[in-house]
Amino acid sequence: MMSSALKITSSKKIYILILFISFSNVLFSHEDFPSLLLRLDSTIEKSNSYTQKREKRIENYKKELRKVKPFSISEYKINSLLYKEYKPYICDSAIFYQNKNIEIAIRLHDKNREDESKLEQAYLMGSIGLYKEAVDLLEGIDQSRLSNLKLIDYYNTHLRVYGELAFYTQDKRESKIYWKVFDAKLISLKAAITPENPLYLQLKEDSARNAHKFDEALKLNQISLSTTPFGTPKYALVTFRRSMIYQWQGNRDKQKYYLALSAISDIRSAIKDQASLMILAQILYEEGDIDRAYNYIRFSWNATMFYNAKLRSLQSSSILSLIDKTYQAKIEKQKTKLQYYLILTSSLLILLVFALFIIYKQIKRLSTAKRDLQLANADLNHLNAELIKLNDELTSVNQILNRTNNELSESNTIKEVYIGRFIELCSTYINKIDDFRKKVHNKIKDGKINDAKLMTQSQDIMDEEFNELYANFDNTFLQLFPDFVGKVNELLNENDRFVLKKGELLNPELRIIALMRLGISDGSKISQFMRYSLTTVYNYRTKTKNRTYLPKEEFDNKILQIR
Repeated sequence: MMSSALKITSSKKIYILILFISFSNVLFSHEDFPSLLLRLDSTIEKSNSYTQKREKRIENYKKELRKVKPFSISEYKINSLLYKEYKPYICDSAIFYQNKNIEIAIRLHDKNREDESKLEQAYLMGSIGLYKEAVDLLEGIDQSRLSNLKLIDYYNTHLRVYGELAFYTQDKRESKIYWKVFDAKLISLKAAITPENPLYLQLKEDSARNAHKFDEALKLNQISLSTTPFGTPKYALVTFRRSMIYQWQGNRDKQKYYLALSAISDIRSAIKDQASLMILAQILYEEGDIDRAYNYIRFSWNATMFYNAKLRSLQSSSILSLIDKTYQAKIEKQKTKLQYYLILTSSLLILLVFALFIIYKQIKRLSTAKRDLQLANADLNHLNAELIKLNDELTSVNQILNRTNNELSESNTIKEVYIGRFIELCSTYINKIDDFRKKVHNKIKDGKINDAKLMTQSQDIMDEEFNELYANFDNTFLQLFPDFVGKVNELLNENDRFVLKKGELLNPELRIIALMRLGISDGSKISQFMRYSLTTVYNYRTKTKNRTYLPKEEFDNKILQIR
C-alpha cells in the first residue's frame, strides 16, 4: 500500500512538473520577437555569470578527481562528468577526459565502458570535424558485443559522423558513398530503437520534416518542447530543431523566434558550441539589422574560438567576414557623415563665436545700465526701508494711543457709572440717616429713652446697609463687565472654577477679583471695603491664584485685560 501511494505521489509530482514546464514554455511563446531580442541582449550581457557557474562545477569535479585512485572506476565516473561539462564548452578538454576514460577501461579490461567511451568520443569528433579519428574509433568497436542500448548509440554515432562527412566533403563520389552508409545505419537504427527511447521521437520528427510533413513534425517537436525546461541544453536543441522545421516551411519569423530562444538557452547553459546565434545573426544581417547582427556574430565567434573546434571556426568565419565587412562599411559611411557634420558644425561654431562677440558687447552695455539701475534701486530700497521703519514706528505709536484711549474710555465709563451710583447712594444714605434721626428724636421726645438706645445699639441696620452696598457694587460692576464670571473661570483649572449660589451675583472671592479689575490692588483698601482683615483678604487672593493654571503675574494681567 505504501509503495503504491509513493508511486501515485511521484506521478503527481511529475505531472505537476510537466504542467509547470508547459506553462513556462507557453509564456515564452507569447513573447513578441523584439522583446525576445532584448532578453537575448540582456542574456549576452550576463553570459560571464553563467560561464562562472560551469567553471565552478568543473573545479569541484577536479577537486574530487584529485582524491580518487588513478585508473579506477571512481576516476572513470568523475572523468565522465568532466567530459559532459567540457563537451559543449571546450572540445579539446572533453576529448582529453574521454581519452583518459578509454585508457582506464582498457587497463581495467572493461569492454563495456571502453565501447561506451569510444562511442562518446566518436560522436564528439564527428561533430567538430575530426572525421578520420571518429571513423577509426567506430571501426575499433566490435558491433556483435554491444547491448541493444549501446547498439542504438552505435548507429546514431554513425549517422552523426557519416552525415557530417557527406554534407561537408567536396568530393561528390565520396559523398554518395557516405550517404549510403548513413541510410544503411538509419534503417538499422529504426529497427533497433523502441518508442521509450528519447531518440525515437527525434527520428520521427526528422522523417516528418524530410518528407515535408511540417505540421506532423511540429506536433512531434511540441511533445519534446512541452516537457523540457527553458534555459537547459536540451531546450536549446529542441528549439533549434523547431527553427529548422520553420526554415524548411519558409516561415522566417518563426525560425528567428525559436533561434533566439535556442540562443538564450545556449548562453544560460554556458554552451560555447553555438549554432543558433550564428544563424540568427546571418538572418538579421540579411534583413538589414547590421548592428545587432554584428554584435551577435562577434559574440558567437568569441564563443567558437573558446570552444576551440576548427570546423566551427571555418563555418562561422565566412559569415563573420561578411557581416564584419558590412559593419565596417557602415562605420565608414557614418564616419563620412560625421566629417560632413563636423565641417558644418565648425562653420556654425565660427558664426557662433562672431555672434557671441556681438552679444558680449551688448551684454557689457547692459551690464553698465544694470549697475546704474542697481544703484538707483539700492537708494530706493534704502528710502523704502526708512519709510517702512517710520511707518512701523507710527503704527506702534498709534497702537499705544489706541490702547491708552481705550483704557481712558473704559476708565471714564467706570467713573461715570460709579460716580452716578455714588451720588445716588449718598443721597439715599442721607435720607436714611435723616429718617433714623427723626425716629430717634421722636423716641427721646416721647420719653422712650430705652427704645432709642436699642435702636442705636443694633448691628442689623449696619449689616443690611453693607449687604445693600455690596449688591449695588455687584450690579454696577456686572453692568460694566457682564461676562466677568465666565472669563475668570476660563483662567482657572476646570475643577476649581467658581459656582455661584442661587441669587448670588458675586461671591467674596469674585468681589475681590472685581476690585482688582477696577485697579484697586491695595490690600488695606480692599479690607476696608469688604470689612475683612488684611490677612483674610490675602488668604482669599492666594487661594484664588492657586486655582489657576497660569503664573501669578500673568493671572493678574489677564484679569486687567477682561472687557
